[in-house]
Amino acid sequence: MDYLWTPWRYAYISTADTSGDGPACIFCGLLNSGDDEKALIVHRAKHNFVILNAFPYTSGHTMIVPYEHIDQLHKLSPPGAVEMMELAQHLETAFHDLYHPDGVNVGMNVGKAAGAGIAGHIHMHALPRWVADANFMTVIGETRVLPELLTTTYQRLKTKF
Repeated sequence: MDYLWTPWRYAYISTADTSGDGPACIFCGLLNSGDDEKALIVHRAKHNFVILNAFPYTSGHTMIVPYEHIDQLHKLSPPGAVEMMELAQHLETAFHDLYHPDGVNVGMNVGKAAGAGIAGHIHMHALPRWVADANFMTVIGETRVLPELLTTTYQRLKTKF
């Protein structure tokens, strides 16, 4: 069995409130910050919002987050779940239009044991992927190489909503 270590994420997980509970929940805090651009919130829909990942794996790495602070997928209302999938579909199209990726990852880690970085507030990741985008810089150099700034990614994705 091979292991792929991601030590560059340690700075984030060691300083963030990873429980996602209460007023310290990073998603709830960003949602109520009053400045969507600074908070990297690309779009607000009826039940969910789309936000850039501040520590992306690739350019375009977004998360779809319900407004409701819940920790399990089955607690999400049916309209919220439908909208979450519609937003994922919308992002897939936006990624193809903007980034021309070889593929797209869409997924959730529900619960701490499943790998959720913010276990108390569910969220779905969506990100474009390219063949060999986990190259030697990431694997051996423990460094991500992103071709655009988050502010540029924000402006580009914002045009698609």
